[in-house]
Amino acid sequence: MEKSSHFLNEAEIEGFFRMAEPINLRGMSLYDGFLSLEAQEQMVKDLREVVRAAPLFSPITPSGKAMSVRMTSAGRYGWVSDRKGYRYSETHPDGGPWPAIPQSVLNVWEKVSGASRSPECCLVNFYDETAKMGMHQDRDEQDFSQPVLSISLGDDALFRVGNLTRGGKTESVWLRSGDVLVMGGEARRLYHGIDRVKPNSSTLLPKGGRINLTLRVVT
Repeated sequence: MEKSSHFLNEAEIEGFFRMAEPINLRGMSLYDGFLSLEAQEQMVKDLREVVRAAPLFSPITPSGKAMSVRMTSAGRYGWVSDRKGYRYSETHPDGGPWPAIPQSVLNVWEKVSGASRSPECCLVNFYDETAKMGMHQDRDEQDFSQPVLSISLGDDALFRVGNLTRGGKTESVWLRSGDVLVMGGEARRLYHGIDRVKPNSSTLLPKGGRINLTLRVVT
């Protein structure tokens, strides 16, 4: 695709999205196949520029355990984890600033988030075929009235959502390339995670794997 989404008019942006009623997943809104293939390809192209400016890194937990995902961020803040704890930082671990959130990503937030504020962080997680994400809450932000929006690109991932506290019955669904999930209201604090990635289930990324973007209001 030659034309950047930075210069698309409203009609062209509409053509990038599959507008349909979302699926209710314990109060979360799952927009199945929301992004067209063209939109996904543009987003991957934009994300390569993000990674050039702020390379992927391998975070560790405060206890010193290595996380299986690699990550970076775009926006005013990025999310980091190391021996000092989980937190948002205005700089990449290498000391440089985070790049701006691509307009192709912001278009999705503006279309379906229902938020009253613009995102301050776009966390970029890369999952290879062995990576997973344990059950957790997104609770390092200050304004819980604003949603978290998740975009899936690449291989399918088994997403599991639980409850407001650990334990209890959970529900799982496969997230596929182009899916968008909005976690707002009470569902904003539900425990959730990724149990596994299905290798070679998408051809979007030439070397395979999955990219997950989560957009957040931090302050």
